[in-house]
Amino acid sequence: MVAETLTRIAEFTIDGITQGLVLALLGLGITIVFGLGGVLNLSIGVFAFLGVIVALELLGITGNLLVSAVLAVAIVTLFGLVVDKSLLSLVYRSEGEERILLGIFVTLGLAIFLDGLLFISYPSSYSLSFGIPSTTIAGVQIRGSSIGIILISTVILTALYLFFSRTYLGGATRTVMQDETGAVLCGISPRKMRTFVFALSVAIAAIAGILYSTTQSVYAATGFELTILALIVSIVGGVTSIVGAVVAGLALGIIATFTSAYVGAYVAEIALFAVAVIALLLQPEEIA
Repeated sequence: MVAETLTRIAEFTIDGITQGLVLALLGLGITIVFGLGGVLNLSIGVFAFLGVIVALELLGITGNLLVSAVLAVAIVTLFGLVVDKSLLSLVYRSEGEERILLGIFVTLGLAIFLDGLLFISYPSSYSLSFGIPSTTIAGVQIRGSSIGIILISTVILTALYLFFSRTYLGGATRTVMQDETGAVLCGISPRKMRTFVFALSVAIAAIAGILYSTTQSVYAATGFELTILALIVSIVGGVTSIVGAVVAGLALGIIATFTSAYVGAYVAEIALFAVAVIALLLQPEEIA
């Protein structure tokens, strides 16, 4: 009985880490854009769903998921660049709270517009599969999708850590996030950095959407759900903290998995919102 309980806990923990890594990627996409440019991107979930749809369309042409996923991320990222150069250019002309409010309305409007188009064009539910078989280690069953997500997410998060901590471009990005005036004096263009970071966040969102679709079916409304999850992760992580977003994603993934398993999916959603509210109460100055 004890061995069976421990096995279930181990399986739930692995599932929680799997979900948490996807949440960490989504939260990271929100965090880096807000931290650098003061824009709360409420369309990030739509970019995630777009990644899935484009990958599915390309899969019918290439017949290879890896190739289709890479091309899909590239295409969605290019679309993100178009959004940055058009809609966000208007947002970045404003400053302070005005920029935040304008960013919310612009990205929310974009999300609603794209959601409508996607719902009309893709009304069904969709999913992808790595084709990796499940495996059992010490009596603990690990799903193939979990193996794929853990491996890919770990590589991506490690690459992002090395980028932000070891490269000149990553250092320039962090400089703008911490001191925009100082960055300008050092010859760094905040606008170029914002364009780069927004494109990076869109690429991360597309990857997260593709990974998410290997664990469950997604549909047009999933974009809004993923945006809410990304916001919760970013809030719990401190909004502008990259490391905080990753830690928060993992923690919330584990909390959601265990709560859903023992209490129910509905209560799990409430638990996530409750954690976000507690974070707001404990660190209001950081989030403000």
